[in-house]
Amino acid sequence: MESLLKITLRRSGISRPAKHKATLKALGLTKLHRTVEVRDNPAIRGMVRQVSHLVEVVEDE
Repeated sequence: MESLLKITLRRSGISRPAKHKATLKALGLTKLHRTVEVRDNPAIRGMVRQVSHLVEVVEDE
């Protein structure tokens, strides 16, 4: 079974570079304090690393 990541948007994407806004949208994070569950893989890890200052990540098994 693949592990999941619970990603919550904690800080707004307003006044951030367009690349960061696009990453948040691709992760499915559109509003503050919303949480999405995504499969853990290297692509998602890279996206999270790019916006790590805006999100909170919890590893779920």
